[in-house]
Amino acid sequence: MATSTSQVLTAIASNSVLFGVFMTIFFLFRLKLKRMYEPKSSYDLIDEEKKPEPLPRGLWQWFVPLLKKSDNFVIQEAGIDGYFFLRYLLLICAYCGVSLLYMFPIILTVNATDGKNEGGMDRLAYQNIKHHKGRYYAHVFCGWVFYWMFLFVIYRELYYYNSLRCAVLSSPRYGRKLSSRTVLFQTVPEQYLSEREFNKLFDGVKRIWIARGGKQLLEKRVAQREELVHKLETTAVKHIRKALKAVCKELKKRPGEPVVPDINFYIRPEKRPKGRFSPLEEGPKSKFKFLNPKVDTMEHIRSVLPDLDAEITKLQMNNINASPFNSVFVEFESQYQAQVAAQVVTHHGPLSMCPSHVGIAPGDVYWPNMRMFWWERLVRSIIAVSAACALAIFWSFPVAFVGMISNINYLTNKLHWLRFIYKLPRPLLGLLTSLAPSIALAWLMSFLPTFIRMMAQIQGAATSQLLDYFVQQSFFAFQLVQVFLVVTVTSAVTSTVTKIVQNPTDAMTLLASNLPKSSNFFISYILLQGMGVSSAILAQFIPLIFFYIIGPRSDTTPRKKYTRFTDLDTPGWGTAYPVYTNLAVITFSYAIISPLILLFATVGFFLLYVAWLYTLTYVQAEGADNRGMNYPRALFQTIVGLYLGQICLLGLFAVGKGWGPIVLQAIGLGVTVIVHLHLNYAFDHLMKYVPVDTMKPLNGKSDTPSFKNIYKDTGTNPEEEIKELPKFPLPKYQRKNSLPPMDLPTSDSSDKTIQYNPLPEESYQLSENKISWVPLLADGADGHVPPAPLYKRFFLPHIYLSFKNVKNKLPETYGIPDPETPETEEANADAYNYPAVTSACPSVWLPRDPFGFSKQLVEEFCDVVNISDENATITLDGEIEWQGGPPAAGPPQSSKQGGDDDSSEEYKFET
Repeated sequence: MATSTSQVLTAIASNSVLFGVFMTIFFLFRLKLKRMYEPKSSYDLIDEEKKPEPLPRGLWQWFVPLLKKSDNFVIQEAGIDGYFFLRYLLLICAYCGVSLLYMFPIILTVNATDGKNEGGMDRLAYQNIKHHKGRYYAHVFCGWVFYWMFLFVIYRELYYYNSLRCAVLSSPRYGRKLSSRTVLFQTVPEQYLSEREFNKLFDGVKRIWIARGGKQLLEKRVAQREELVHKLETTAVKHIRKALKAVCKELKKRPGEPVVPDINFYIRPEKRPKGRFSPLEEGPKSKFKFLNPKVDTMEHIRSVLPDLDAEITKLQMNNINASPFNSVFVEFESQYQAQVAAQVVTHHGPLSMCPSHVGIAPGDVYWPNMRMFWWERLVRSIIAVSAACALAIFWSFPVAFVGMISNINYLTNKLHWLRFIYKLPRPLLGLLTSLAPSIALAWLMSFLPTFIRMMAQIQGAATSQLLDYFVQQSFFAFQLVQVFLVVTVTSAVTSTVTKIVQNPTDAMTLLASNLPKSSNFFISYILLQGMGVSSAILAQFIPLIFFYIIGPRSDTTPRKKYTRFTDLDTPGWGTAYPVYTNLAVITFSYAIISPLILLFATVGFFLLYVAWLYTLTYVQAEGADNRGMNYPRALFQTIVGLYLGQICLLGLFAVGKGWGPIVLQAIGLGVTVIVHLHLNYAFDHLMKYVPVDTMKPLNGKSDTPSFKNIYKDTGTNPEEEIKELPKFPLPKYQRKNSLPPMDLPTSDSSDKTIQYNPLPEESYQLSENKISWVPLLADGADGHVPPAPLYKRFFLPHIYLSFKNVKNKLPETYGIPDPETPETEEANADAYNYPAVTSACPSVWLPRDPFGFSKQLVEEFCDVVNISDENATITLDGEIEWQGGPPAAGPPQSSKQGGDDDSSEEYKFET
């Protein structure tokens, strides 16, 4: 059996074993461990409106209903980001599956017939062609169809993304959000770091937050308070456990003895928890803490915390005197005014009042980067990019070694000591050259996201969305260079190194002829991702270990147990997209050279789609709202695969001296460049902002979720006169039970214009959807799109994927405001203030024990911190259970919050 065939078959077998093991875990525990495999449908961990219906019971009964879930369901459960991520996986799967239907009969036949008689799977690849230059035309024309059709698919997807994004952002759910109405301006000149001056710049300003604070005394004190309260909580729980242990010992010695409800009776003062503390002036992370003497931990915190809390309160009240950052958050009356303000040129000076960002939730702000000047941002960007490039160079060495291992059998002619590998059993040799390098490569790549995210913070990203976006761009570049280019080159060099040494002048020809052999390694890598990773995602293997093995041992307080149970994992799109985008690039690069990769990519991406569909809809919660911005970035990054595939073909044709195919391939590459540039030009601005016609009403005056007519009651409305061409059809949206439209009078200003009464300010219901909408300019007068066959809908996206036609994709919940983010003046007053300014003192949550020890501690510390022993209990064995949530952060409460029964003096327990 040829090495290539053995390598791929071994990869299939080994990954099938992994797939079987992980799927067995999933099948066995899916119905038993609901918290791990169906938390969103089994527990009240998310809002009721997003709670999905449970899937059918049984081993396979869930599969078909899961695949039949509608777009509405996916958007509601996974959010717009999760929906587009799943769409990307399904898009690559479908395109590869359709392409192999015409690629296999043509390309495989051309490659395999009357060739060089290569062994195994290499016989089906490009390198098997002997010297039949005329056969290159098959590769050229199949490449035209394959690559150009995908460019059209990208255009279609970008059109759909833009339409759905606009529909989402103009919906009542998003249009009325505080984040949609708020703009962040950075690098603000000193003149406008005043509410009065800034208010002069724009119309429709509602509220202004000028960020103040930073790495000053207030932030330092807040960090110290959080550390002290956390230390008090963990120490108090440990103290209760120690007392219960002492009680158990006493009861074993003297059964029937009454238990004294005094924790100090069982733990003498010298046995109380002790620790070393630094003076407040040195901060919570003092390097010389170990030099300080040990003191009673709880007594020390009790004496220090009130003064520290009072100091923080004073600093918060005086924060208005702190020096401002050069960043300003501005809330406008509506999303329309916010979008206009974000796009206009605000200041005459270069690099002033920019960048500006809209759609930022308060929790998404990365505050350390709110104080940067333009030159600091420039220097930081250079440092971050330089560090990333240096790491890419350094990381190429271990990755190159992995690439050499995948073709180690070709090195034995010169490195005789490696010939021992031929003594290995063939399955083990296949594992060495297929599965082992694939796992090693995936392991090497897993270390990069943390470093890249650190570089994003250094670079100056202002929000978690921009951090994610930087990670996506940089991590994809790493994946492309390391996983694809370095491995491809080292694999090709390794497979030809002996012949290159013998005939150095033929190096280019040898490398070109052996370049397709690298596809065998990438088939193994796709199998690992498609079978091994997808099944591991379903099995929740790592979370399973942390939740049921590590968690019970490390979670020693009610708060930790509560947090572990109620906090659902969230996806990180900056790290998820690049892995699969790179797989798509690899597939497209080798699609013409070695079409067999399309089959494995189809299966792999389908399995990944199923795994992520289940995980995003039933297991994971929504993360930071990126509003789908990662999807078009992934589509444009996938075009790199089109370039690499065509450049490789151009090089192979040049080595084979097929001049006709070279010219045709150059034409194909040129068309790709032109289309790419035009796609970027057409959609770049649309993907950053919300178009005006998707926010303003059809009549130009009525309020919509995204537009508020701020001139309505002033008598100075610049849009008082609404005029249209006489033949423009009347709006199709009419009130129910309304009279037929009357003839409208002609305007005096022109013979060719007519004036009509504006539509009333009420909702209108689209026939395709149950959501009520105010008709918008983007809807046009005719809101109906006639049905059409599939081929017509595919090739006419400007009609069938238009704004008004994709609204039916949205769930009904998008027609109402988000209940998780109530928009009230009181809630929004401090929304964009520096967190330390509004930070409240954390609470202490103790478990209630049978003997009143927790009640005693609550009474002891009730004047110091908000402390409670409600909603949690602890047994004699030290096992903690919670029944509700922790107490809220805030000032200390009365001592009556301790136990319900404060009249009992003794507790009696019979062993």
